[in-house]
Amino acid sequence: MSRKKRKISFKYNLGEYWKVLKNYKALFFSLLVVSLLVEALFTVDKFLFKRIIDDGSLFIEGTLLQSVFVQTLFVVLFVFIGIVVARVAGKFLLLHLMNILTSKQMRDIKIKYFNHILRLSHNFHTTHKTGSLISRLGRGSGAVESMTDIIIFNVAPLAFQLVIVGLSLAYFSLIPALSILVITILFISYSFIIQQKQQVHKLRFIQSQDREKAFIGDVFTNVDAIKYYGRENNITRRFDLLTRITRSRAIKDWNYYRWFDAGQLFILAIGSFLLIYFPLTQFLAKEITLGTLVFIYTIYGNVVGPMFGFVYGMRGFYRSMADFQDLFEYGKIENDIKNKPGAKEIDIKYGEIEFKNVDFNYGRRSIFKNFNLKIKPNEKVALVGHSGSGKTTLVKLLNRFYDVNAGGIFIDGKDIREFKQESVRGETGIVPQECILFDDSLYNNIRFADRKAPKNKIIEAIKLAQLDKIVKNFPAKGNTIVGERGIRLSGGEKQRVSIARAILANKKILILDEATSALDSETEHEIQLALSNLLKGRTSIIIAHRLSTIMSADRIIVLKEGKIIQQGTHNDLIRQTGEYKKLWNLQKGGYIE
Repeated sequence: MSRKKRKISFKYNLGEYWKVLKNYKALFFSLLVVSLLVEALFTVDKFLFKRIIDDGSLFIEGTLLQSVFVQTLFVVLFVFIGIVVARVAGKFLLLHLMNILTSKQMRDIKIKYFNHILRLSHNFHTTHKTGSLISRLGRGSGAVESMTDIIIFNVAPLAFQLVIVGLSLAYFSLIPALSILVITILFISYSFIIQQKQQVHKLRFIQSQDREKAFIGDVFTNVDAIKYYGRENNITRRFDLLTRITRSRAIKDWNYYRWFDAGQLFILAIGSFLLIYFPLTQFLAKEITLGTLVFIYTIYGNVVGPMFGFVYGMRGFYRSMADFQDLFEYGKIENDIKNKPGAKEIDIKYGEIEFKNVDFNYGRRSIFKNFNLKIKPNEKVALVGHSGSGKTTLVKLLNRFYDVNAGGIFIDGKDIREFKQESVRGETGIVPQECILFDDSLYNNIRFADRKAPKNKIIEAIKLAQLDKIVKNFPAKGNTIVGERGIRLSGGEKQRVSIARAILANKKILILDEATSALDSETEHEIQLALSNLLKGRTSIIIAHRLSTIMSADRIIVLKEGKIIQQGTHNDLIRQTGEYKKLWNLQKGGYIE
């Protein structure tokens, strides 16, 4: 659907909101009752004022004794004090209950959609900008608070006042009651029509804001690359263009508020005229008392305020709906990789891996066709080949980031699709090419692989990863905060943390994806010794461009365009005429491009 034709799905969004609200129905209805009582108290004081004027008129005329009038004033005073106290207590209770309700709702919606987005497929996260995800999650959870505020503070007061004021006026005179009803309907209808026209422009404005935030997130995440290539001016020009678009769309959205104010003031002017003219003619005809006339004029304010509040709430309602729309759209996205009903946790005992008759496509691009590979328990297998040959894809398939189109992948003779995808991933250790760390302590980043690991195990993993000499020079040792994405560590230090994680995880299957690519030669040699001990008794898949790092592998698989074109030990392959020998001669211990 094009953005121009994009509409808010009110039914779906309100349905999702109700799913969050229905868990707290008792609390919500308690809020409505308190709100009704508070609004009713704002009408009672108008009755008191009417009583004072009517009795005062009788006193001036001499038909009411002074003692009786004074007694009435004292009664009115005490009742008014009681009303004020009740209002204050009611308002306090209303806000207290609101804080409880909205905080619970916001937490529920954040947890629901955070968990849902987190569990969406690898493909989803590679095709959606992080900045936009964060923006939508924040705005969507904030919209829950706004929506509840609108119901309690904008919609309920007008509904209650219309009933209370309408019945009160109808008791004295039907014409003012009908006048207020007509004015309210006109006021709300006009505001609703303008809101509908504004809807498309509001969505476009919000989309522009999301693109801005996504761009900002992308820029600051990759700020080093921008500075290395001296592209600050290019980036500022692109951001300038984005802000121009956002400003243009903001003006189109905000211009509708001119029509709001002008039309609403005109409708209220008509209402004021009706409420002045008809009650005044009735008063002159002695059909109503002076107190009733004043009551009609003063109680009109009880409706005008909530009417403006309601329209303000309508603006917030549409904004909340737009924010809901952006977040709740993620709720419609299903995970590409699904667990079968009744799927169990996998328990890897031997570590045998088999890719059997595997077909796999990235969209229309075929990666594997009838691919077969069997890895024995405890075997160290290296995958080599040019970029795009399928090495990393095999690892992603093994971890069920994607499911095969045909064939199957088996661990210990069992199809991995029979098990929960999280357990399959959790039972394989990995040292990725790029280690991404959390903005937390060094210890906690390593403990991420095993949250229950005692400190002595973490220290042991640090030593095996050749990280201990570095850690002892840190100001806070293992409690040093590594910064966002590990920015305070060098590439080699981050890679050692990644290796320490894999050591701590202690899994039967281990994947090394360019595990030492960011290390200098001396450190690489030290870590290769640690890795050789780590790899004992484990099934290992090693992806490497630097062929010198895989010379000791039990078997080297040479891939080209998703096919195995050679396999054997290093010594076997360099004696053969073929792709491996060609690659070896090209790089002489360097990298395959």
